[in-house]
Amino acid sequence: MKSINQIIREKPWMGWVIFFSSLAITFFLGLLASSIMERRAESLAVRAVPAKIEPFEGRWEAWGKYFPKEYESYLRTSDTSFRTQYGGNATRDMLAEEPELVILWAGYPFSKDYKQGRGHYYAVEDVLKSLRTGAPMKPDDGPMPGTCWTCKSPDVLKQMNKLGIEGFYGKKLSSFLSEIKNPIGCADCHDPATMQLQITRPALLEAMATMGKDINTVTHQEMRTLVCAQCHVEYYFKGEKKYLVFPWSKGMSVDSIEKYYDELAFSDWTHPLSRTPMLKAQHPDYELYMMGIHAQRGLSCADCHMPYVSEGGTKYTNHHIVSPLYHINKTCQVCHRESEEELRRNVYERQEKIARERHRLASLLVRAHYEAKAAWDKGATEKEMQPILQLIRHAQWRWDFAAASHGAAFHAPLEVMRIIASGIDRVQDARLQLARILAAKGVNEVPIPDISTKEKAQKAIGLDMAKLNQEKAAFLQKVGM
Repeated sequence: MKSINQIIREKPWMGWVIFFSSLAITFFLGLLASSIMERRAESLAVRAVPAKIEPFEGRWEAWGKYFPKEYESYLRTSDTSFRTQYGGNATRDMLAEEPELVILWAGYPFSKDYKQGRGHYYAVEDVLKSLRTGAPMKPDDGPMPGTCWTCKSPDVLKQMNKLGIEGFYGKKLSSFLSEIKNPIGCADCHDPATMQLQITRPALLEAMATMGKDINTVTHQEMRTLVCAQCHVEYYFKGEKKYLVFPWSKGMSVDSIEKYYDELAFSDWTHPLSRTPMLKAQHPDYELYMMGIHAQRGLSCADCHMPYVSEGGTKYTNHHIVSPLYHINKTCQVCHRESEEELRRNVYERQEKIARERHRLASLLVRAHYEAKAAWDKGATEKEMQPILQLIRHAQWRWDFAAASHGAAFHAPLEVMRIIASGIDRVQDARLQLARILAAKGVNEVPIPDISTKEKAQKAIGLDMAKLNQEKAAFLQKVGM
């Protein structure tokens, strides 16, 4: 076998090949070593910074000094430019898109104003600007309780500590205009001393206790969902103190929660057309998520809405909380190998089918409310109407449970379709019974007013929107917004 020297003497150009190859290898090894040292130094630097954050610190920037990457990504929740077929974080007027909602919520503040939720960045601003919160002009004005602030700001923690839980819930929303300034932030989910995830809202701890679950036994992966479940749930305000309660003692399904409310004879309001004692679903995101395949496979909310990011020698959670469709390559494609286009199409296909059936249920409910009004107007009795009103109540509860949950059609499409189908069954049964009562009184058809736009629908139920908007504008000017 020839030596390298012999080869080079016979083929001089080989020497140059070996020389430049060695040079290239040395260069790239140097780059690799430099990168490793740089990333290690970066990692150590980040870990070495002691976080000195005061208890109940609600200001993002106070946390951002120690966790700049998380802070910078969180600031991006101010971006409202991302829009999907049925969601995203762009501002959407849902009453304008679906005017029948005005009729379904007649007599309830949601008929005045209901917009697609924006990013956490706007949590405080959106509460104050919404027509649903009225226009309080001094601390004791306005119908809304302090409980409405519970999930909107880390400043709530300081107030709960100061006033006690019941004391906080028992005050008016307008009582905290000068105390609650910072929108949803770090302190809502993290312990300032250890940075560990923690549950800061008592309602979730109380609900888990009623189900016999110990928060101290859950895994870190489960906590990456439970911190979201502090707020993204169904709830109601109990008693005169408006104490916040998650109605889970019988289970978290639409049927179990309905049974809970029925046994309490609880209602959020009475519908002015049908006189039905109504239930208003809030946003049962956690309940429906738990019934879907992703929860069953062990994924957390953060896996899809706050994916991990690696930069330098650090790995951190992206706090730009947004739809998984915003960056499919970092969310869906971590597990699925299909193209972004196909995965997006799969999501839209499920959402479209569910939206179609949900709209059908909403249209039937609108008719049921007007038909019930006609029956009352013609002299129907309480005894005749009671079973019909119960069917309307249960049907609209199912519609609202599916409609109010963000991402329900993706989180648990089979369960949501089942809920809608059972709602259609109930409203059709109610309408059949109403048809018999109306026929006996000589009424063959009940006219429905023109509700083709939000404005026409609001006029149909007697809302003076010009006055409401003027009152709200005056209030916002008074508080400097």
